[in-house]
Amino acid sequence: MKKSSIFFGVLISALLLLQPTLSYAAKANNYGLPDFSRLVEDTNSSVVNISTTKKVARQFNPEFRGLPDDMLRHFFGLPQFRGEPRGQLPDTPREEESHSLGSGFIISEDGYILTNNHVVEGADEIIVRMRNRKELVAKVIGTDPRTDVALIKIDADNLPYAKIGKSSSLKVGQWVLAIGEPFGLDFTATHGIISALGRALPDDTYVPFIQTDVPINPGNSGGPLFNLDGEVVGINSQIYSKTGGSMGLSFSIPIDIAMNVVNQLKSDGKVVRGYLGVQIQEVTNDLAKSFDLPKPQGALVGQTYPNTAAEKAGIEAGDIILEFDGKVINKSTDLPPIVGITPINKSVKVKVLRQGKVKYFTVKLSSLDKADSIASNSNGKSDSNNRLGALVKELDKPDLEALNLPFGVVVTKVLGGPAKKAGLQQGDVIVTIDFKPVKSVAALKKIMKKLPEDRSLPVRVVRDQRSLFLPLVLGK
Repeated sequence: MKKSSIFFGVLISALLLLQPTLSYAAKANNYGLPDFSRLVEDTNSSVVNISTTKKVARQFNPEFRGLPDDMLRHFFGLPQFRGEPRGQLPDTPREEESHSLGSGFIISEDGYILTNNHVVEGADEIIVRMRNRKELVAKVIGTDPRTDVALIKIDADNLPYAKIGKSSSLKVGQWVLAIGEPFGLDFTATHGIISALGRALPDDTYVPFIQTDVPINPGNSGGPLFNLDGEVVGINSQIYSKTGGSMGLSFSIPIDIAMNVVNQLKSDGKVVRGYLGVQIQEVTNDLAKSFDLPKPQGALVGQTYPNTAAEKAGIEAGDIILEFDGKVINKSTDLPPIVGITPINKSVKVKVLRQGKVKYFTVKLSSLDKADSIASNSNGKSDSNNRLGALVKELDKPDLEALNLPFGVVVTKVLGGPAKKAGLQQGDVIVTIDFKPVKSVAALKKIMKKLPEDRSLPVRVVRDQRSLFLPLVLGK
């Protein structure tokens, strides 16, 4: 009996010691819904408001010259510029100050702060306001426009800072909390759930965004997204809106991506990303059938750029990348973020599907650069192919070199039939059909005669400086 009492006494003491580390969700279980009050109380001191000042040139409409300036300002409700003589419309651009607001959060006690690049981009002055209303001037340590992450710093010590979590452990449906300055309203807390993970947005190929239904509005940019353990799991960055306000579609940068950027900015002053050297596209259901895949998955290589890691390793157009460095590629958008955070010159295993067979390649990534290609039209030999349903024309050698292609024929007109159903367009350069090279109009005719009917076949084309595959199905 005495031993039991000692055991339970030790157990209760241990639980009391652990109590401060329990999730903020523990209190919520008594009521069915989370109570965020303790979470806000413990985290809001690490959140800051960021105001920036930028000098911009203002050019007057020449049509207004000769009219009294005071009259124009009164009519349009414009303020008087500081130091500008009244009654005189300037003939040259004048500088005026542009102000913007955003949010951020402290990540170290010595004053490092994370925010969005678009919050501080081009700013002449950055003012950070703390929870205690103290204002400090910040300097930019480094920025990364590709991820929209910026690292700034204020001259201070012993600051309250946010705990950094892991975005890789997030799950759809989890509760999250945002704190920021929507429309300039100080330290506003909003909450919601994670709606989706790994969301790809146009022109943001290196960020697998966290999508939430947390109400985010202008001014929230750069603020933290907390989990119920009080850890930052994302940086609030973008919203989808037709009105300018929240519509329940908010996007945050995963904190794992952001901290990778922070570490590079601190150590090197810049961000270096891995570059594989391929142009990829999504594997649709029809394309999956044409490549004999049981289901749509992976990233389809539309083009391999010359003198890149992919070309040197032997990866070719038509390969479907299924795994990269041991990570499964379910969608084409999964690949760029994984490649981007992979160290330069690291030997990486790549699993691909090539014409129905699984192959493995070893690549050593170089640093990211931009590969440009030139698309052009041609005046070579032309012919039609009624089975394809398109008029085609041969390309001259200079045109092929400009496109960085060894061969191909250009589509001059889509007549209908299989070509139209496949999505062929005027100006497309057909490079291969069912992996067979289209070196001339005559070669295209010969290939078309031997192709099977009622089966989806991959057609590689170059369109608008990009290479992609289309599913072609020939009727009887």
